[in-house]
Amino acid sequence: MLLGSIEAGGTKFVCAVGNEDYRVENQIQIPTTTPAETLTAVVNYFKQFEIGALSVASFGPIEIRKTSPKYGFITKTPKPGWNDTDFLGFLKNELDVPTFWTTDVNGSAYGEYTMSTLFNEKISSLVYYTIGTGVGAGAVINGHLVGGIGHPEMGHVLVKRHPNDLDFKGICPFHGDCLEGLVSGPTFEARTGKKGKDVPLTDETWDIMAYYIAQAAVQTTLSLRPNKIVFGGGVANEVLLGKVRQEFKVILNDYVDVPPLEQYITAPQVANNGSANVGNFALAEKLLSE
Repeated sequence: MLLGSIEAGGTKFVCAVGNEDYRVENQIQIPTTTPAETLTAVVNYFKQFEIGALSVASFGPIEIRKTSPKYGFITKTPKPGWNDTDFLGFLKNELDVPTFWTTDVNGSAYGEYTMSTLFNEKISSLVYYTIGTGVGAGAVINGHLVGGIGHPEMGHVLVKRHPNDLDFKGICPFHGDCLEGLVSGPTFEARTGKKGKDVPLTDETWDIMAYYIAQAAVQTTLSLRPNKIVFGGGVANEVLLGKVRQEFKVILNDYVDVPPLEQYITAPQVANNGSANVGNFALAEKLLSE
């Protein structure tokens, strides 16, 4: 039986078909243009296959409350043209399959959680951050995604400013210097005039960003006490994660016990930021057993 995955991003949609082992058998990338054009291309792709269930991990904010008349909508998004889009409704009108609906970071979080359980890590909880064009996080506790009246927006928490970064106002259009406003990919150019890929890893900007990311990891540790915190996305790399671990140790100051930091603050297990595919396949499969 085949399972479907949609990782819906502001730049591109990654659509994939996989098997019960959560391995990708076919995949395509579709540019994110208008809702009608993009979603029509998505539907046409999946009509080529006989899938048993589908899961969507979408950029947001999205409406996840099934009691809401706008369940399945992308809501107040800054993505031009996508505000108030009935994403799930469009799919259901065209594809007669059970469909799971969640955020992009939730999909990745569930993928990393699934991989950990497959490798017998015996973890009960995990938090996944993506640090790229934006910053977001998803949390899995005892196999369940965290969220009630809405999904978490951990990318918009406030952090203490680095003493060498006080003149930078941040770039978040809502909060200025929240976590996303201080560490997302575009902040490199806002600070230095260079793209992140052109900023040497020895540049102090990386130390400043590690300071903020470590604070987010401490907040997550003290709030949720997960078994693991995973950092993915285009900005995350091993050098940055090493700096984050160092800052985390200083800020936490051994207040609570955590696993060895190389096991606790990690890169994704799924290569090439493919965690959302695994998570979507696993969430789609769950629909078939309910």
